[in-house]
Amino acid sequence: MTISRNSSRKWSIQSVVTADLGFAKKARNFAAGLDVPMAFIEKRRISNDSKAEALTLIGDVFDRDAVIVDDEVDTGGSIAQAVNIVKEYGARDVYVSFVHPLLSGNAGRAGWANCPVTRFIATDTIPIPEDKLGFFGDRLTILSVAPLLGEVIRRANEGRSVGEMFNE
Repeated sequence: MTISRNSSRKWSIQSVVTADLGFAKKARNFAAGLDVPMAFIEKRRISNDSKAEALTLIGDVFDRDAVIVDDEVDTGGSIAQAVNIVKEYGARDVYVSFVHPLLSGNAGRAGWANCPVTRFIATDTIPIPEDKLGFFGDRLTILSVAPLLGEVIRRANEGRSVGEMFNE
């Protein structure tokens, strides 16, 4: 996969990293579609609530551009830890892609401004509040889900398969 940054440089994703084993199956499909290897962040729960600590990386990102993928970002703490671990293991550029930007509470205050992320990529399924946009700087790309939803509606109205859109 090549993502155009500007006319003088292109980014090439060479590893897909999942920040959460719950998203591993979808991340595997993403990696297979790009024909690149996959890595996992190993996490451990540190209490009875939802807090987890990232421990290590399973897989190889050394001297590769990596994209960390997840379904949703709530506070961003796990993503920040994942980025730091991927960088510790020698990744060059790190991209973070997630579908739903929940960004609750103190999201972004976990150091995103200083987080070594080349680009954050999210969808518009949930609007990002103005006060949280600043945490991304100029590194945020928001992709619209409107064309996808429009195609789903069109297919449903025509009696055509929606699953076919996703190779199902």
